Amino acid sequence: MHSAPGFLLPKPLPTPSLLERREPAPFLPMTRAEMTALGWDRCDVVLITGDAYVDHPSFGMALVGRLLEAHGLRVGIIAQPDWHSAVDFRRLGRPGLFFGVTAGNMDSMVNRYTSERRTRNDDAYTPDGQPGRRPDRAVMVYAQRCREAFHGVPVVLGGIEASLRRIAHFDYWSEKVRRSVLLDAKAELLLYGNAERALVALASRLAGGEAIAEITDLRGSAYLRRGLPLGWEESDATEVDRPRSVERRYPDPYASGQRCAIGQGSASAGPAPGRSSDLRAGRRTVVRLPSFEQVASDPTLYAHASRVFHLETNPGNARPLVQAHGDRDLWLNPPPVPLTSAELDQIYELPYARAPHPRYRGCRIPAWEMIRFSVNIMRGCFGGCTFCSITEHEGRVIQSRSEGSVLREIERIRDHTPGFTGVISDLGGPTANMYRMRCRSKQIEEVCRRLSCVHPGICRNLITDHGPLCDLYRRARRVRGVKKVLIASGLRYDLALRSAEYVRELVTHHVGGYLKVAPEHSEPGPLGKMMKPGIDAFAEFKELFDRFSREAGKQQYLIPYFISGHPGTSDEDMLQLSLWLKRNGFRVDQVQSFLPTPLALASAMYHSGKNPLHRVGRESESVFTVKGLRRRRLHKAFLRYHDRENWPLLRAALKRMGRADLIGHGKDDLVPPKRGDRARGSEPSIAPKRRGRRPSRSRRSRG
Repeated sequence: MHSAPGFLLPKPLPTPSLLERREPAPFLPMTRAEMTALGWDRCDVVLITGDAYVDHPSFGMALVGRLLEAHGLRVGIIAQPDWHSAVDFRRLGRPGLFFGVTAGNMDSMVNRYTSERRTRNDDAYTPDGQPGRRPDRAVMVYAQRCREAFHGVPVVLGGIEASLRRIAHFDYWSEKVRRSVLLDAKAELLLYGNAERALVALASRLAGGEAIAEITDLRGSAYLRRGLPLGWEESDATEVDRPRSVERRYPDPYASGQRCAIGQGSASAGPAPGRSSDLRAGRRTVVRLPSFEQVASDPTLYAHASRVFHLETNPGNARPLVQAHGDRDLWLNPPPVPLTSAELDQIYELPYARAPHPRYRGCRIPAWEMIRFSVNIMRGCFGGCTFCSITEHEGRVIQSRSEGSVLREIERIRDHTPGFTGVISDLGGPTANMYRMRCRSKQIEEVCRRLSCVHPGICRNLITDHGPLCDLYRRARRVRGVKKVLIASGLRYDLALRSAEYVRELVTHHVGGYLKVAPEHSEPGPLGKMMKPGIDAFAEFKELFDRFSREAGKQQYLIPYFISGHPGTSDEDMLQLSLWLKRNGFRVDQVQSFLPTPLALASAMYHSGKNPLHRVGRESESVFTVKGLRRRRLHKAFLRYHDRENWPLLRAALKRMGRADLIGHGKDDLVPPKRGDRARGSEPSIAPKRRGRRPSRSRRSRG
């Protein structure tokens, strides 16, 4: 039986002290020859990744490897190994502490397949974009090969694929609910989210002789056990999802539209679950989710479990979750406490080579080409968009680097990155403009149970000051050798509307002709299911954007992104979006079709037909979802109404919907009539066949 978890406090990242201090390696070794050149007889940790090894903090394995190296460990990397046998996994020998396994910067299934389940033609994280260099469900496959290579070496899972598959989850590619990846991979431990503190603590304790089976108290970790530890009591998940009065122990997550519990008149104001009030009473509570077997067979229970999971993700009040898988329990410890600015600075200023490993010389790695002149200034996102995986992985609390650290990285790019011409391609992160934004009160933040800080409206407790970001932009422009600083990360325009100064600064100095924004839709039904702002906010932002562009004497354009096939979207919604696009003169070239990723709230809607943004029950709100391939293609076609290849599909749909009045050559019409149609909206004319003669070309119908 494992020991009872106690959940380590969020201690700062320690001073390097695990083993003897070493000079940083030029690159973390990928071969025995490189290990020998460094004077190593073995690695303490071997990292397995599905990406090419680029020694840059935007690539997860480089960041993890350099962090462990800074704490005295000998770290090797096996990038994109041949997974058909265990041979490649023995390349660096038996690691002294553990194998660290990740699929890479993307979920391997998202990386390889489109939303229509077609195989992608390239892989941006592979030399020369070559596809097929990683297996499906890479975390599971790599972990199994590690165990074959060296029996008895602990396997630790991490990265976004492990994060998104840490509990029972809906898998779009097999159209079923799968077990936690921890079971399928047969690994000892899974670290999710921003796992730097947990990773350093794990390595330190293993180096000190502690068995991995006894390390059960790391925040942001998942492991398997049987039975509850001593001193714990169990709460059923239905208790979380049931409104309670102020006298009861837990706040009501539904009170007053999920407002923060303090300072907003909520009837549920009171002690945060699982925090000091429980500890003073000698109680520690774990929330039991419906079992894997239950959620796999009952979509409504799956939606309920998804809602409870997301309500228990605030590091300030989340309790552990437990979910039975057969005769064992998957135990999920509370999320990591966000890193401080000083800790983020420390991580991003490690001695990265800031280049691909020399073995790739002569090859082009598209993902590296895209980010080599960009700087990540923050982590996390409080937007809570239901189709996005950032919240499940990085959390809602914004973690920002200091201004000095960002400027020092710009100088390193200038001085050490080949090909730099004076243009910084991005200062951003998950979003362009959440830098330094936070809740006005730590006390409020720690008890809040909102799923988004900006939906259905911007929380009044959210500090939306863009001043620090404007100051950072101005100082970045003044760095010697920098000619231009562009912003390429997606902009949250509802926040930008809070600061005309920011919009002016952005439009005047940091737009390279085009700026990406993501309204996603025009209709309130789909936008509500996405937790996105109304289209009026986009129109207001566009007005500011156009005005400041004119004042700057620049011809600049907004590039809006829209999504088709999202749960809650009807054919009529897509038609209205199509008409909105035409009225406003937008012709969308790149279209995103909804792809259900594991753990996302929208994926729960897609699978269950229920809405986990509200209390889930048998009679609760149902959500219509487009699933058939033909219907999904129709929704995509509405976004590209101007593409003649889509006209036959759209004509048929408009007639079926009773909107044949939109077929014609007028300015308000959506598509032109088929050649040979007698009039707008009529059926194609059918001429009598001429026996023995082929109809002339002029009489053949064309799309």
